[in-house]
Amino acid sequence: MRIDILTVVPELLESPLSHSIVGRAIKKGLVDIRVHNLRKYGIGPRKNVDDYSYGGDAGMVMRIEPVYDMIEELRAERDYDEVIYLSPDGERLDQGISNELSLKENLILLCGHYKGIDHRIREHLVTREISVGDYVVSGGEIPAALLTDSIVRLIPGALTDETSALSDSFQDNLLSPPVYTRPVEFHGWRVPDVLLSGNPKLIDAWQDEQALERTKRLRPELLNKYF
Repeated sequence: MRIDILTVVPELLESPLSHSIVGRAIKKGLVDIRVHNLRKYGIGPRKNVDDYSYGGDAGMVMRIEPVYDMIEELRAERDYDEVIYLSPDGERLDQGISNELSLKENLILLCGHYKGIDHRIREHLVTREISVGDYVVSGGEIPAALLTDSIVRLIPGALTDETSALSDSFQDNLLSPPVYTRPVEFHGWRVPDVLLSGNPKLIDAWQDEQALERTKRLRPELLNKYF
């Protein structure tokens, strides 16, 4: 898989994409992630990528030319399955979207900044818009890193135990059951006996019961998808 991220602040993506699961997946050659500075195609000697908005609204708007030129450069090299704009008013990111995108070959992620991007980019260049929540952050870089992480960890070989992702929260529209490790007892707090039983059927049944109970208590709206 290849993921190209377009941004005006590439430094914000250096650490999230260099460590942990994403960093190891890159080193293994499972994913090729390229971060592109849109100022490469900035306007004028100062490489401006933004300008005042028509209509007099407060805040600067990202210009169309740098985004168009960068996407055209990338599309000349390969076909892309999606050009995704990280936007507060896009479809809400969930596990199903991450699962779907993990099966793609080539993705472009466009990070907005300032007040947003010229709407013509959204109309003519972007194929999908994704939001990480109903709030606004300073730019699309952190959401892009979050989306990238949620995709990359699903690529076969990215996790040490590939079955681990199958038991993550939301994979079955349920929260995951509680997990424990050593020691068996700490300050009188014990690991549930069923997990020490060595009986896979009893353990599976307990985990299913706990997943359902936790979802009902903490995220009951998810049960509408489950049933």
